[in-house]
Amino acid sequence: MRVGIIGTGAISQMHARVYKKIGFELTVCTDISEAYGRKFADQHGAEFVSSYEEVCRHPKVDYVDVCTFPDFRLQPIEICAQTKKHVQVQKPISTSLETARRMIETARQGGILLGVVSQHRFDDASIFLSKALAAGRLGKLLQCDCYVKWYRSAEYYSRPIKGSWQTEGGGALINQAIHQIDILRWLAGPVSEVFGVWQLGALHKIESEDVVNAVVRYASGATGVVQASTAFWPGYTERTEFHGTKGTAIISGDKLTAWDVAGDSGDPAPVEKEVASGSSDPMAISLEPFERQFLDFGEAIAKGRKPKCAGEEGYAALEVVDAIYRSCRTGDKVTL
Repeated sequence: MRVGIIGTGAISQMHARVYKKIGFELTVCTDISEAYGRKFADQHGAEFVSSYEEVCRHPKVDYVDVCTFPDFRLQPIEICAQTKKHVQVQKPISTSLETARRMIETARQGGILLGVVSQHRFDDASIFLSKALAAGRLGKLLQCDCYVKWYRSAEYYSRPIKGSWQTEGGGALINQAIHQIDILRWLAGPVSEVFGVWQLGALHKIESEDVVNAVVRYASGATGVVQASTAFWPGYTERTEFHGTKGTAIISGDKLTAWDVAGDSGDPAPVEKEVASGSSDPMAISLEPFERQFLDFGEAIAKGRKPKCAGEEGYAALEVVDAIYRSCRTGDKVTL
């Protein structure tokens, strides 16, 4: 697979390392800062071009990897739909549901694949738990929660666009907790209603939330709690918890750290103690799930199937985030 990257910030460095490891060729890149873009190109042996349009039209690109802020998503997809280049976007899928819908429809009409990076779906813990839940090993789900009590420094938010509604779509919920929201939505099923409260700029000089809490009811009847923050120093490992009639499973960071199930007789659970988490350092995360997701996207292109985390999956996670934000703004319960 030959990949073109739009945006050469911190996450693109991680993507480039993954591409080298799995044997994908990083052929071309661009960035709004020519200096940063050329440095990235030199570092990874890619060609630098001056515009995203050139990446989307480049003859040596099989798919475009969009590593920009989430307000820039639809533009490259519109060109790639014409040039028949597949597109993978960094999370979240977009800052708005309207744009996300247009992205999905544009890709569909253009006959191209749209993937959303949600690498925690490819953790061993998530893969095991998806199979275990499908097999009924936890029984009926009663409560499904996530707790993302992280810390980000003042320097992290020093650029005005960080934590802004227009560019990032919000704060801790859409940018940090989106992965855990996605896992909850994937494993616990659709959400039927939410009620949320937030604190805007509780610690940081940002316009969006750095503390938010929500109560969730799932379509299955299960309930849950969502907590997200970037204000809790020094930052604590995120947890996603599933409580059923037969027992409990807890994912901490990227590992299954608890599997307490009465009378369980299935395959042994991969319970571990050492975990990787971006609780205080966004880059302190494992590369392996990225490798698995990028390989899946490449295979989906080769075989003409949907990737495991397609645009629709990214939309479903954003839908929950949007509902919580609407509840926080109005003070009312929101039904999805």
